[in-house]
Amino acid sequence: MSTEESRTGGGGGGGGADGRTGALLLCRAEQGTVAPAARLLRSRMVLAGAGDGWSVLVPEGRPWSRDGEPVERVLVGWASALGVGAPWPVLALWWDADRAGCALASGFRRPVGYVWLADGTPAGEEDAMEAFAARLGLDPVLDMQSLDRLTRRDPAADARARLLGVLAVLTRAGADVPPGLAPGTGARVLCDTALALPGAERIEWPGWREAVRPPASADSSRLGPWMPWAGGPRARTLALAQVAAGVPLAGWGMRRRGGGWAAAGALLVAHGALGLAYDYARTRT
Repeated sequence: MSTEESRTGGGGGGGGADGRTGALLLCRAEQGTVAPAARLLRSRMVLAGAGDGWSVLVPEGRPWSRDGEPVERVLVGWASALGVGAPWPVLALWWDADRAGCALASGFRRPVGYVWLADGTPAGEEDAMEAFAARLGLDPVLDMQSLDRLTRRDPAADARARLLGVLAVLTRAGADVPPGLAPGTGARVLCDTALALPGAERIEWPGWREAVRPPASADSSRLGPWMPWAGGPRARTLALAQVAAGVPLAGWGMRRRGGGWAAAGALLVAHGALGLAYDYARTRT
């Protein structure tokens, strides 16, 4: 199998979905807050709780196992869309036969991330971990020391161990990824494991009628004023920014034939358009 095939789950039989390729999206928000935004990705996932104020999305794996797109590109695109589309950060963790990495998306800032080769050799930008820690509000001394060690050569640590190290740091920020959702596991096994967790739910595209329906808990959420169904100045500002960012991103993704980035742009445009529509309907009543 060639390097590109291994990275995209190629070689037939959906190898990326039930082999060594997998991914997680850690969202710093409660499960009920994440679900509406995740559905706009229009990809099958499983959503579960992952600690105090954290949730985890487990993708089915179709974009890289069937569409032939590298898992890294898909996950960074999804994280960017979710990170801009809602006022909470999103951390993407991904791995395949050759590499593994993490990428943090938060607001309209450029995602930051780090990559390791399969044997654990660091292959990322030197200052990425500093930005990572700052955007998540981690301890600038203790947590930064732990992250810095992940960027140094260690013959005893492979790529899986590096990602486990990232998750260990996040536990001090309240994250607690459920047992079984471990780096190095294939996407299909991850999804089956996630579905068995208490309170887990399937995330699927329900069609526009259901997608635009606000959740019953929207008004009680502290994030409610930013959601598209809320109306008001903050929701309107965010909706305009999402449309402004989504249109060029979707166009760029289509030109580059990058399904993940095109989907991210489409999500931003859809989410922003919904916000503007709600705001318009609210002012007319």
